[in-house]
Amino acid sequence: MSSPVHTVEPAASVELAARVMAERAVTALPVLDDAGALVGIVSEGDLLWRRVPTDPTASLRRLPEALPTVRPEAVADVMSRSPVTTHPDADLAQVAETMLAYDVRSMPVVENGVLVGIVSRRDILRAMVRGDETLTREVQHRLDEYADGSRDWVVGVRDGLVTVSGTFTDADERKIVAVLARTVPGVAAVRVEDQQAAG
Repeated sequence: MSSPVHTVEPAASVELAARVMAERAVTALPVLDDAGALVGIVSEGDLLWRRVPTDPTASLRRLPEALPTVRPEAVADVMSRSPVTTHPDADLAQVAETMLAYDVRSMPVVENGVLVGIVSRRDILRAMVRGDETLTREVQHRLDEYADGSRDWVVGVRDGLVTVSGTFTDADERKIVAVLARTVPGVAAVRVEDQQAAG
């Protein structure tokens, strides 16, 4: 995810939102109210869809009695309300699936009701293209730190699939190991192999 997050207020102009997106090279801005609560998200698509007419020649064919179209001026007029959010510990694959299911390109990351970051499709793609050697080192390091020398777990990675083999005290420890491995960006899935059980 990206943090800190570039945000905008509901009363801000759409021009300001567009300028921030262009200057910061982002595709969406979370919208925060005066209290800092997340109340929406405004994306490039929101700005374009509401500001650019679908038929540029429509005004030439407008009937005399037709009312003029009012262009939205404030972010509150174009933002998507109740944005789809995620949390810092979310599984990367699940975040990607949610983005595809809801057809969104960015998701605010919220922890205990506070905006702490934003994750985009671009962020996910960058994480996914990491090599197996890099993933092996990072997962092994994370598990070694957790075990603090008390376990001898071996990590292997192939095409983003992590295999952790070794001995585990119980099912809870196996779950913890799987969760820790999944927190490494680029990990597609995790398999835990208990050598003691297999032996």
